[in-house]
Amino acid sequence: MSGRWSETNGPAGTLRFYASGGSREGSGPLLLLCPELPTEGAGGEGAFPYESVADRVAQESGWRVVAAMLRGLDGSEGSFSASGWLTDARALIDAELGTRDGLWAAGFGIGGAVALALAASDLRVRGVACFSLPGALAALAADPSTLADRCRAAGLIDQGFPEDPKAWAAELVDLEPARSVIKMEGRPLLVVQGSMDDVVSSERAAALAGAAGSRAELRMVLGAGHWLQADPRATATLIGWLERQA
Repeated sequence: MSGRWSETNGPAGTLRFYASGGSREGSGPLLLLCPELPTEGAGGEGAFPYESVADRVAQESGWRVVAAMLRGLDGSEGSFSASGWLTDARALIDAELGTRDGLWAAGFGIGGAVALALAASDLRVRGVACFSLPGALAALAADPSTLADRCRAAGLIDQGFPEDPKAWAAELVDLEPARSVIKMEGRPLLVVQGSMDDVVSSERAAALAGAAGSRAELRMVLGAGHWLQADPRATATLIGWLERQA
């Protein structure tokens, strides 16, 4: 690894992140990586090392890449919530962007929805790359018990959290990708989808890219499943897209 782990004071307490390429005070563009919700704890599906993605992107693109461990993940304090992840991502941008030459965001799964929501509300985000992006989060929000069980099994929420499961799950609707895409107003969007993804359909990915118009690119990774963090072809696709941005 060429980067290093760091901590900052986030809205919910300690916020851990992995930064690779350049220095905090340097110039050049910044890429923020937002993670997917893992299905289990350490070693489970989705618990792939985002630092390896950050290192490769930084080394091959020359960008500074920050992989955010948002609240509840890998030592960051607090319990997962959709609004909390968005708040943490904003706080990390404020702490790390400085005078750098532009900001882009990328995310996997629900992390992609967070990246899109960032762009929808913050014009500093010049473009977004999404991997295995859920086409509709309303279905997850409609079953708070199942969502809480998944988050608890992955160590993302504390026992007894949330106090109001229905309101907690409903926050996901605010990250609805289709709504965020409209608010991006023509900024570049990359949608990457595994052709064998059994969580998100290819049709949803195509519909999202289509809704974004001419600035969107849709890329299919043949034979790949949902967890594109571990697929070097997906990382290569991201690097190629970044080269066309800055």
